[in-house]
Amino acid sequence: MNFTTADLMDAHEQWQCCELQFRNFGKPTHFSGAIRTVRCRHDNALVKQLLGEPGHGMVLVVDGAGSLSSALVGDMLAASALSQGWAGILVHGAVRDSAALGTLAIGIKALGTIPRRSAKRGDGDVDVAVRFGGVTFVPGHHVYSDQDGVLVAPAKSP
Repeated sequence: MNFTTADLMDAHEQWQCCELQFRNFGKPTHFSGAIRTVRCRHDNALVKQLLGEPGHGMVLVVDGAGSLSSALVGDMLAASALSQGWAGILVHGAVRDSAALGTLAIGIKALGTIPRRSAKRGDGDVDVAVRFGGVTFVPGHHVYSDQDGVLVAPAKSP
């Protein structure tokens, strides 16, 4: 993957730039792909369901409302996502198993970590527009992520 978000932002000033400071947890720090979304809080059943399906190089954007109370992704879900061909996972919330996540060849960003697992009730919404960090993540749009940040474009451009 040959891009930097800084260069992309310079070339495409109309793209959305996420203002939140995410931490990198996966082995690659650069990832991009078409967006799928899950809106959930303290419940990762829908995240598990989606990451268990073929990802076709997409990025799952998980809106956990910024909560750091329980992890929405851990090593088992990330390994499943990797085996299913997902390019990355962006979590507006927490992850766990950070040492193991750092060994996986999948892009993972989140706000932080916590060892507490989430509920498994299936609460939430799939493939709806979610908004955080001043950006609206729309299913089918494209996300670009590296060490400097996260950009969203209406469609894959470069």
